[in-house]
Amino acid sequence: MSISDRITLLLATGFNLGRMPVASGTFGSLLGLPLVLALMRLDWWWQSLVAATLAVCAVPICDTAERLLGGKKDDGRIVADEWMLLPISFIGLPIAEAWWLLPFCWVATRVFDIVKLPPANALQRLQGGAGIVIDDFFAALYALAANHLIYHFLK
Repeated sequence: MSISDRITLLLATGFNLGRMPVASGTFGSLLGLPLVLALMRLDWWWQSLVAATLAVCAVPICDTAERLLGGKKDDGRIVADEWMLLPISFIGLPIAEAWWLLPFCWVATRVFDIVKLPPANALQRLQGGAGIVIDDFFAALYALAANHLIYHFLK
């Protein structure tokens, strides 16, 4: 296995958090929290740009990892889709002023990822990295809307 394959697997498995025996996606998504914290002081449009870049980069990482791990569709060990797309669900939220949002919004994001509302439930059938990432993309958008509603309702 090449060095680039090993790095890809390390990223795809969330530095091996994806190898947890249960709730690998939930454990893997924790890796996205430092990204959220790093982005929180940026303007919302910079947050959007970085989040979009991470989402696009997640596709080939997940695609390659799926192949390297034996070709099983959306292998549970692949959690790059969870941690790399988590920042989407926090865009524009004032985490620095309202720290309670961090765990609250993280849970909301996980719920939307697990429930898979339409069209996420149908789009995850796409093959390769696109199919792995697209359902998390829509879950993150749903969570973003819900997280803003939660913030504006509870502030």
